[in-house]
Amino acid sequence: MKKWSSAALPLTIMLVLVALSAWLRYATGLPDAARDGRNRHEPDAILSEVHGHKLDANGALLYTIVADEIRHYPDDETNELLQPRLAYVSPRKPTVTIRANEARASAKAEKVDLSGQVEIRRAAGGSQAELLAEMPELTVLTEEKRAFTRSKVLITQGPSRVQGVGMQVDHSLQTYVLESQVSGEIESPFARKKKPKT
Repeated sequence: MKKWSSAALPLTIMLVLVALSAWLRYATGLPDAARDGRNRHEPDAILSEVHGHKLDANGALLYTIVADEIRHYPDDETNELLQPRLAYVSPRKPTVTIRANEARASAKAEKVDLSGQVEIRRAAGGSQAELLAEMPELTVLTEEKRAFTRSKVLITQGPSRVQGVGMQVDHSLQTYVLESQVSGEIESPFARKKKPKT
């Protein structure tokens, strides 16, 4: 009569094979990852020389957005813009144009993060000279007509210059509020103009 120990080895091998077969069936039964590119951060569309317009419910133009190139990424539904230019237009207020080297926008462009030589330029209007604000980065909330930055800002308007760190912008009110470390020179509109000597 054979001993149980001689039958244990084949029985152990058979149990291991059963366990591996069950694991293999489980592993191959998992659903395949989607192969539509949504799991990779690669563009699914690249557009060149793009011009977009946002209208209100009555058809009036709120703002325009222009970019040399836009890349759409399906994994997080964002858009990358090269050389973006955003312009808020109003019949009663000077046009405000924002430009940068690049930007990243949410799916519907409600939030746009601009970076690389960002400029806000408010056209001259009435008695006000053109205003130029320069900074390395800016976040624009397009629907709210607001923008903000936490970085260093330089604002020039005519001969006046002001700089600071952090800024809140309200395009509706046309206000630019520096948050900290503010310094500069502002020319008073009541300052006596010196006549040049002849």
